[in-house]
Amino acid sequence: MSLTIRPATIDDTDLILRFVRELARYEKAEHEVQATPEHLRQTLFAPQPRVFGLIALDGDTPVGFAVYFFNYSTWQGRHGLYLEDLYVSPSQRGQGAGRQLLQHLAQIAVAHDCGRFEWSVLDWNAPAIAFYDSLGAQPQSEWIRYRLSGQALHDLAGRQ
Repeated sequence: MSLTIRPATIDDTDLILRFVRELARYEKAEHEVQATPEHLRQTLFAPQPRVFGLIALDGDTPVGFAVYFFNYSTWQGRHGLYLEDLYVSPSQRGQGAGRQLLQHLAQIAVAHDCGRFEWSVLDWNAPAIAFYDSLGAQPQSEWIRYRLSGQALHDLAGRQ
């Protein structure tokens, strides 16, 4: 595999949305995808984006993508890099694309003096967990991730 990793461009909008849907299908949550091409154009490709994308190519063939953003640790007094999505097409897995995407992201984190590089993985995704373990990543089992969305988010936002 002759892999190239490049920043996503607005011309990649449909490709990214296709990868997002494939990832959601793999995670048994395709029905939860609400993103549209317009959503992606307004966020990933805004004049001052807060989220960024990478495209992995084998020659001219797109094989995967990553979407990330910078967060902040008050304890470290430094930014961190948070990987929102990493996806490699099933036919391309096992050839190093995922590792190269993570390595590229680690280089971005180091270049930006980030104190952390973090992501989440579904507890049933044994292949991904084994892969992340092989890289030396450590699960953060002492933290429980919470989420507000949908009506619960709107209800809290509307409270006085």
